[in-house]
Amino acid sequence: MKRSDRNNTKRLVGIALFSALVVILQLLGSFIRFGPFSISLVAMPIVVGSAVYGAAAGAWLGFVFGLTVLLSGDAAAFMAASVGGTLFTVMVKGILCGIAAGLVYKLLEQTQSTVAAVAAAIVCPVVNTGVFLLCCFLFFIPILTEWATAMGFENVGRYMILGLVGGNFLVELITNVLLCPVILRLIKYGKRDRVS
Repeated sequence: MKRSDRNNTKRLVGIALFSALVVILQLLGSFIRFGPFSISLVAMPIVVGSAVYGAAAGAWLGFVFGLTVLLSGDAAAFMAASVGGTLFTVMVKGILCGIAAGLVYKLLEQTQSTVAAVAAAIVCPVVNTGVFLLCCFLFFIPILTEWATAMGFENVGRYMILGLVGGNFLVELITNVLLCPVILRLIKYGKRDRVS
C-alpha cells in the first residue's frame, strides 16, 4: 500500500471515529435535560477532530452533529414552529462551529499549540450558541415569546439567554477549555512516540 493511500485511510478512519463520538455524545447528552432542551456534549470531538484533520473535517463533524440532533428529535419543539428555520438553524450552527474551530486552531497552531487548542475550544461553542441565538431571532420569536411568558420571564431575550442557552453554553465551554487541550496534547504525544 502506498504511503498516500495509508495516510488517506488513516484520515478517513480518524474522521469516522470522531463522527461516531459526535453521534454517541449527542445521544447521551439528550438524556441530560434542562426543561425541554438537552445539553450538548459534542463540541469536544468537533474541536479535536477539526484540530487534527482540519476545517473541512470540522464541517463534516458539525454536519453529523446537526443531522443527529434532527434525527434524535432534540429539535422537535422548534420543528413544530418552523421546519425550514429548524433545518437551517441546526445544520448551519453545527457546520459553522466545526469550520470555525478548525480555522482558529490552524491559524494559531504555529504560534503555540495550547493557545490554539484553547481558542478553538472557546470558538466552537461561541459560534454554535451565537448562530443558534441569531436564528432564534430570525425564525422563532413568536413561539419563544410564548415560552418565555409561560416560564415567567418578562422578556424573550432574557429567556433565550437564561432559559435556552445559559447552562448548556457554560457546561460546553468549560468542558471544552479543560479537556480539548489535554486530548490534543495526548494525540501529539502519541504521534511523536510512533515516529521515534
